[in-house]
Amino acid sequence: MKVAISSLGQTLSSEMDPRFGRAELFLIVDTDTLEYSVLDNTAYQATGGAGIAAAQAVIGMKVAAVITGQLGPNALNVLSREGLDLYQGQAKSVQENIELLNQGKLVRIAQSGPSHQGMGGEGHHGGHA
Repeated sequence: MKVAISSLGQTLSSEMDPRFGRAELFLIVDTDTLEYSVLDNTAYQATGGAGIAAAQAVIGMKVAAVITGQLGPNALNVLSREGLDLYQGQAKSVQENIELLNQGKLVRIAQSGPSHQGMGGEGHHGGHA
């Protein structure tokens, strides 16, 4: 299965980014072979609509599932409409989250986290975990 996981770096050993729309990178990983590619999230600095743009970019990669910390309401709606499986990742590496997914140990995301309107005065990382 091909999944997108929000990432703080460009390797499987990178920590999962708990943000979705504001994640700088997504790793697109084949859960069977662990082959992956890096998708730059060009919307992460957008003043608005980052979640929707990130969701559309991920959908364009033909993934079956997303692993992230939380999804805003707009991103959740877009991804859900496409039928993607959405999983709550853990504060571990990308590879550890893939292993947890393969073991059936990740919880599905059923509702959104808070909506973030732009980056506000909090800067790039937003201060949210």
